[in-house]
Amino acid sequence: MIKSIKELYTRAIVRRPGRNFAGGITTSNLGKPDFSKALEQHAAYCEALIKCGVELTVLDADERYPDGCFVEDTAVVNSRVKVISRPGAASRRGEEEEIARVLAGYGLTEAITAPGTLEGGDVLRAENHLYIGISERTNEEGAGQLAEILAKHGFTSSVVPVEAGLHLKSDIAYLGDGNFISTPVFSHVAGLANTIILDPDEYYSANCLRVNDYLLIAKGFPKSKRKILDLGYNIIELDMSEFRKMDGGLTCLSLLF
Repeated sequence: MIKSIKELYTRAIVRRPGRNFAGGITTSNLGKPDFSKALEQHAAYCEALIKCGVELTVLDADERYPDGCFVEDTAVVNSRVKVISRPGAASRRGEEEEIARVLAGYGLTEAITAPGTLEGGDVLRAENHLYIGISERTNEEGAGQLAEILAKHGFTSSVVPVEAGLHLKSDIAYLGDGNFISTPVFSHVAGLANTIILDPDEYYSANCLRVNDYLLIAKGFPKSKRKILDLGYNIIELDMSEFRKMDGGLTCLSLLF
């Protein structure tokens, strides 16, 4: 049984998409994203975070990195320690440098070093336990380094093989209050906790984001929305169509602490 711990987020870091956003890495086969629409969706996302009570740091787009708006992958952050990642995708290495400079102003930072690779999309926090996905982007060395750092700061962790899909959090999210939402393949992760199991046509909706008293969910998935509402959550629905085209989701667009 996961013990719910009330820990409010007070800050978030986001980065605007660049004009070359469509040049990023994707396997979705959903077509080219509309840049203007992506900017509108990103602005709505930022407004939602503010409604959730966090202070935003908004970084300008860095067009050296088409995937740069997906800041989640550059670090694993919490109130005790900020861990700078080492992206598994070579084209994304360097995105973490500005994030490291920003996070240095908010307490202790540590970093994943070669040959370790780690992307934040593979790290799922459920209260004081973190699940670390071993994927094409996060290797065992990177996961081991993160586990050691987390242990020093009072967290437990475990590894989860990600045999298909981009990141662990593409398929499972912790909603808070002991509840998870997941595609069937990762439903075992939560153990005895309550888990919403998604239908095949709504797998994308697994990527939810709990921010204080609200749960951000992707718009357009009525079955998962109903199951979430039945659990009593205050939801904010956001259109994520252009980010979905680039294999991105709600968690990908911010670093919360």
